[in-house]
Amino acid sequence: MAALETTIQRAGATGNIKATREDWLKLALETLISDGVERVRVLTLGQQLDVSRSSFYWYFKSRQDLLDQLLDYWRQTNTRFIVERASRPSATVIRGVMSIFECWVDERLFDPRLDFAIRAWARRSPAIRRALDEADKERVEAIRDMFVRHGYDGEDAFVRARVLYFMQIGYYSLELNEPMSSRLAQVALYLRSFTGQEPSAEDVEEFSRYVEETTSRKR
Repeated sequence: MAALETTIQRAGATGNIKATREDWLKLALETLISDGVERVRVLTLGQQLDVSRSSFYWYFKSRQDLLDQLLDYWRQTNTRFIVERASRPSATVIRGVMSIFECWVDERLFDPRLDFAIRAWARRSPAIRRALDEADKERVEAIRDMFVRHGYDGEDAFVRARVLYFMQIGYYSLELNEPMSSRLAQVALYLRSFTGQEPSAEDVEEFSRYVEETTSRKR
């Protein structure tokens, strides 16, 4: 997000405060995730930011403009990083799947709360439903292409991609609160299940290091 900001005079208050485009987007995103799209309202957000409505119109044409930018942010994070990880060159299919697993570990790459906020929004809006269907299709196709690059035929690659992707979406949907240590203990089994190949000890160790580094950043 750009660092552009402007000074906004609060109505009925002495002195100035600075409200940035990022402030509006951050609060709108948090509201979308916690309360749903219906609560993403200009007046409500302005009250929470303690600025007048005029602040909003320095950065956005309308509420719809704000919603469009939230949707674009979702595309540029959750979908983009899955596609990027699936497209990353990998020496083996095991390493290819490990790259995709990074999205399930690091919420900077894939935020499940945001994804399900979009899914809830899609139940209310045919346009968002179409955007969601397109995103699911793009993600699955990117994972399928990764399997194809490693020698799996088209139908096999497609089914494996759907299993890998939709299993994880289902995992989030069930809100399973499984410790990362338990998931790591089974990572070799997951890799074998998704690929039909045996991961090496080095594969498992490398992924464990990635998890540890990601977890350390959150502390």
